[in-house]
Amino acid sequence: MGLIVALLVIWLILSILGFVVKGLLWLAIIGLVLLVATAVWGWIKRKA
Repeated sequence: MGLIVALLVIWLILSILGFVVKGLLWLAIIGLVLLVATAVWGWIKRKA
């Protein structure tokens, strides 16, 4: 569970950084996609 929380924090930081630096908008999009994917994966693993 600690790994999933760490990944969520990393993806969140990457997406915020991508939105702050306008040239890195692609980083924000990738960060948000990975954030959602990790959250869903963690939620599924937690229920199992």
